[in-house]
Amino acid sequence: MATKKTESEKKFKREIPEEAREHYKKARQEMREAIKGFLPEGFLEHRRAAGKEMMLAVRSMLDAAIEKMEEKA
Repeated sequence: MATKKTESEKKFKREIPEEAREHYKKARQEMREAIKGFLPEGFLEHRRAAGKEMMLAVRSMLDAAIEKMEEKA
């Protein structure tokens, strides 16, 4: 899905050099990896499973709403 760039995103790109943005991206990725190292693997697995369950719950809610709309039509 394509998104429009906001004015602040355009300004950020104009004013911050590409090299600095690349360093920021790499630093952010390294920070994520470091934080993962502090968390037990069981936590990460549970977090992924919980995210999946939330998406399945939303899907179920949408399916029920669609069924009700179809019944009324």
